[in-house]
Amino acid sequence: MEEYYRYFNRQVMLWGEQTQASLQKKRILIVGSGGLGSSLAIALGASGIGHIDLVDFDEVSVHNIHRQIAFKVGDEGKYKAQVAAELVEARCPFVKVTPHVTDFASFAKKKRDFDLIFDATDNLPSRAQIDAYAKEIGVPWVYGSVEAFNGQVCFIDKSSFDAFKIMEREPAGIAAPIVMHIASLQANLGLRYLAAQRVKKDLLYYLFFNDEGELVTQKFKMPEA
Repeated sequence: MEEYYRYFNRQVMLWGEQTQASLQKKRILIVGSGGLGSSLAIALGASGIGHIDLVDFDEVSVHNIHRQIAFKVGDEGKYKAQVAAELVEARCPFVKVTPHVTDFASFAKKKRDFDLIFDATDNLPSRAQIDAYAKEIGVPWVYGSVEAFNGQVCFIDKSSFDAFKIMEREPAGIAAPIVMHIASLQANLGLRYLAAQRVKKDLLYYLFFNDEGELVTQKFKMPEA
């Protein structure tokens, strides 16, 4: 354990050995291993979450690499979940990452126990599936979305995802930094919850840059299910 606490020295300074050790017993699910998912996996793996399940059926494409930080040139054609899992485990020897190369609908048929679920998908229908799955197994989930220079984050516990109009649409372009910014906010909310710190639940944060380049954060209370 001496090596473990030395690795997480700065977090132990933050909340003590007992809280840090508790993270080793946590199991989380990240749905999607692209921009948000790879950033989430790196951040939470490096924080000491004991087991991470990654679900993604997609392969790395060259246009992914600029904003999906788990991948590099040469990874094209490899499965995202597998590449991300190898990277996270290489960075932190205390985390076990299990990649699932499948779509979420197929994965959801297998009932598993998780402490928290993270949305790292890119469409509302998939997020509706995550919401239904999370409520079925009785755990909260952390929603995140990005587009252009904008993003949304919400720790969803009792609220209804029906507040969103579920539709299929082609996403706009995305700047690389906003992806990491939103994933960081998701990871921070999730890490606080897993470390038994206070978290504001069912509050949607909408972040955007206005015409003057000012970062604006708006907050909206989500309706209960």
